[in-house]
Amino acid sequence: MKYTESQLEQAFISLLETEGYIYIDGKQLQRSLNQEVLIKEDLRAFLQDRYEDLEEIELESITNELAFQSTSNLYESNKYICKLLADGFIFKRNNPQKKDLHIRYIDCDSVANNTFKIVNQLEIQGSELRIPDLILYINGIPVVVFEFKTAIEEEITIHDAYKQLTTRYKRGIPELLKYNVFCVISDGVNNKAGTVFSPYEFYYGWNKITGAEKKALTGIETTTSLVQGMLNQTLLVDIIHHFVLFPDNSKREDKILCRYPQYYAANKLYQNIKAHRKPIGDGKGGTYFGATGCGKSFTMLYLTRLLMRSTDFASPTIIIISDRTDLDDQLSKDFTNAKKFIGDENIINIESRADLRSRLRGIESGGVYLTTVQKFAEDAEILSDRTNIICISDEAHRSQVNLDLKVKIDEEKGVTKSYGFAKYLHDSLPNATYVGFTGTPIDKTLEVFGDVVDQYTMFESVNDEITVRLVYEGRAAKVNLDYNKVQEIENYYENAVAEGASEYHVEASQKAIAKMEVVLGDTDRIKAIAQDFINHYEKRIAEKATVAGKVMFVCASRTIAYKLYQ
Repeated sequence: MKYTESQLEQAFISLLETEGYIYIDGKQLQRSLNQEVLIKEDLRAFLQDRYEDLEEIELESITNELAFQSTSNLYESNKYICKLLADGFIFKRNNPQKKDLHIRYIDCDSVANNTFKIVNQLEIQGSELRIPDLILYINGIPVVVFEFKTAIEEEITIHDAYKQLTTRYKRGIPELLKYNVFCVISDGVNNKAGTVFSPYEFYYGWNKITGAEKKALTGIETTTSLVQGMLNQTLLVDIIHHFVLFPDNSKREDKILCRYPQYYAANKLYQNIKAHRKPIGDGKGGTYFGATGCGKSFTMLYLTRLLMRSTDFASPTIIIISDRTDLDDQLSKDFTNAKKFIGDENIINIESRADLRSRLRGIESGGVYLTTVQKFAEDAEILSDRTNIICISDEAHRSQVNLDLKVKIDEEKGVTKSYGFAKYLHDSLPNATYVGFTGTPIDKTLEVFGDVVDQYTMFESVNDEITVRLVYEGRAAKVNLDYNKVQEIENYYENAVAEGASEYHVEASQKAIAKMEVVLGDTDRIKAIAQDFINHYEKRIAEKATVAGKVMFVCASRTIAYKLYQ
């Protein structure tokens, strides 16, 4: 079925009414000026009900804190207002005898205390007259703007709806968009959400209603999942509260709205950590199985905010652990630029185990520390026995699950015993709760971190148009053995035995050179493969110059990888 814009608008209104939204015809909305976009009587009613002893001048001041934000820099005003909606602010009373108030414009704890309305075809006069298709209000604040396009006319797409919002509305009616949390674009079949500052490719569907579904919805069904999922009143308030990220400093106008896999994963992990935290639980906070495209670093940021802002955890200390320096650097960059979002200025990249020890000794709560798992093997002294420490491990399928004893026999050193890095980590923080993020969970992962709490597969990522489809094309590389070389090697070993070499050493040497790695790493073979890749790439570019793609080279060893790189 294909809708006209008017039919689509009515369909959304009907769906939103079933979710408890009150519908108002924009033409009937009482306003003193058509420049006004706030429904001030709703905002005032909410504030008066929540803060009963506000004086009239105080009520006006709190309302103006939102209304008088300038639109000369839309990004900065929107960043400030979204923070007000998420976190509120401290308001000093006119009467110094009265305590300061923590003002919230949206009740995040009791969603039923808020007023939810939808208004269509509201005429707004800015530098130009614009009429948005649909606006969603909470307590008189226009937090979501919808733009619809018909699917009947082939030349019109939801990209036109995107341009309408992010170009024409941004230029013509910034007064509306300064309050905007996110936008929705739809033609009935394609339903996507994103921010007014997001590139078009970062508008995504909300394809699950509860997060418990095994299969994501597609096509026209995503209208239902968007309304009953993302725009469900409880979820919407939660998204506004915890899941819209502005970096502290941004050269571009970055505003990151969560995607549905990130939202559901962060909330499920939070609940699982709460259930398994020590001393009552087993300390296994759970495993998140997220394939490429799941947005892992942002999921970690959202989870960290949930933990740090929660009254259930009373300001825990969070340690983010990776197993490679490049991953540590990237996570450090993301986290240290999100101090206001997380709600803790103490976000630090750890230099050594001793550095972490000194920092943990100085505090009983709070702090976010980023480090690599290798640093935990620098000594064996306990770092902290506190129970309010949560360790979040990136790439939790490699060095972060090796708890077992390793025994090595060396002719010179004799028998040496050692443990994997994970053993030192768990011994260092014996009462911490551990959470694992991985793209390839193995049995060991589940033993260390607990069962898979949520997952987002590569198949889902491709269907959601987040990851491009993987293409595998088999290529055979011939390996020719020179008979004369083989005979030469055999003669060498016969001479070695004749000159007194032991059979043990000869056998060990033969095994070493017979390894497949030696064959695969042959220089001529590597050169041939490299040339084949180049030829294949150039042919692809010549055929389809506009097609973007990525390639990953997987080699049998680091040595072979370096040869191929050269």
